Amino acid sequence: MAQNYRKVIEFKTVSEFDQYLKSENISIGLTENIPADGKAALAQKIQYKDRTIGNRWAILPMEGWDCTKEGAPSEYTHRRWMNFAKSGAKLLYGTEAAAVMHTGRSNTRQLTVSDRTADALKTICSDMHKVHKEKFGTDEDLYIGLQLTHSGRYSHPNRDDVLESVTAYSHPLLDKKFGNSQANVVSDEEVKNIVQHFIKAAVIAQKAGFDFVDIKHAHGYLGHEFLTAYDRPGPYGGSFENRTRFFREIAEGIQKAAPGLELSARISIFDIFPFVKGEDGVGKAMEWEGHYPYAFGGDGSGMHMDENLEEPVKFVKMMQEYGVGLICATIGSPYYNVHMQRPAYYPVSDGYQMPEHPLYNVSRHIKAVDELRKRCPGVLVVGSGYTCLQEYLPNAAEYAVANDMTDFVGIGRMVLSYPEICADTLAGKPLDRCRICRTFGDCTSAPRNGMISGCYPLDHFYKCLPEAERLKEIKKNLKK
Repeated sequence: MAQNYRKVIEFKTVSEFDQYLKSENISIGLTENIPADGKAALAQKIQYKDRTIGNRWAILPMEGWDCTKEGAPSEYTHRRWMNFAKSGAKLLYGTEAAAVMHTGRSNTRQLTVSDRTADALKTICSDMHKVHKEKFGTDEDLYIGLQLTHSGRYSHPNRDDVLESVTAYSHPLLDKKFGNSQANVVSDEEVKNIVQHFIKAAVIAQKAGFDFVDIKHAHGYLGHEFLTAYDRPGPYGGSFENRTRFFREIAEGIQKAAPGLELSARISIFDIFPFVKGEDGVGKAMEWEGHYPYAFGGDGSGMHMDENLEEPVKFVKMMQEYGVGLICATIGSPYYNVHMQRPAYYPVSDGYQMPEHPLYNVSRHIKAVDELRKRCPGVLVVGSGYTCLQEYLPNAAEYAVANDMTDFVGIGRMVLSYPEICADTLAGKPLDRCRICRTFGDCTSAPRNGMISGCYPLDHFYKCLPEAERLKEIKKNLKK
């Protein structure tokens, strides 16, 4: 049965919120007062290879549903990216989830890296540098990446209501959940073709002016799914060496075709069971008996499933051999355990009520990143999953960086409603509470219903669009 957890907005002070977390046995460190005048841990520069990144804020890559049908940035995409550039964050980690080929698009409006979009990508990257420099005086300490991805099981390249899955293997639970079969499993020959598209996309990204590319291995997309392809025969399944071959072939190809372009990866460092909506509307784990082997980084037992970081650590250390010194760490998937990957107080339109306290899963994000860093020295890590903390996000971010639990704090949903939260925090300004993300889920519910992505409740620009009224009707009907 769904529980009515106390909302973050109810707490008026850091101390009051901290006491509540303790009463719920949720371990999240909070700094009472964040120093201004450049003294905050979040304000400190950090050296990465031959570059200096100006502070510890990062903008996370999100899937946009607002590009042209050809996959080029639209005016809506441009507006979002310029907000990223004006946010005050000095690491734009991945900027956007960009498909490397048409068949790998998660939706018909996803950004796609191709010859047809190359000039537009070059323009928008240049515009970000220009806007950032105009606002902050310099862009020399700004570091911008582009996330390269293939949506795999969750591909909708031609119609948003028609799933055209490309899977790494036949998954006993996810095939059942999403209606997949052996027919969706990609052949070895096609894997090699996909690898070539990643390499070509990286070349285009380098020419467009991006500093690095993120080879996405997270959230159940194709790269992530290969990491648990134990049941797949041939060179891309079974052993750890084979299950990581997809990454290695992409990395090797990029190093040859785009020398000087830095490599990174966003990875789901641990996973749990897939969840479905129960009869009471609350998420529940899909039925499974015995040890569950398909959760990368999970220990394979129990609904909550503790992490077992042995293979994720091994994977990160392997990536270091390919020059990867910066990663973004996330957990779970928005497609099959959204309460863990994107903790929220309100379910998205096709989701479920939280089966456990959303802030518990915030703490799991933070704890897992801390543990990974301890076991992978020499790698800079971007932490994620902070938005659900709302007005206390900066306090948790400052604590995590100051206590060496993460190198950067990444924000995703929050930047859609309140991009200046980074700059305001560093300047010691009070937060604009009217723009703080309350995890209503509209930025997900709108795209899931064929509308462009954005924050409809809090961003006046989106509030005034016709889609805002459509979204209200959809949510009203769902409640009925």
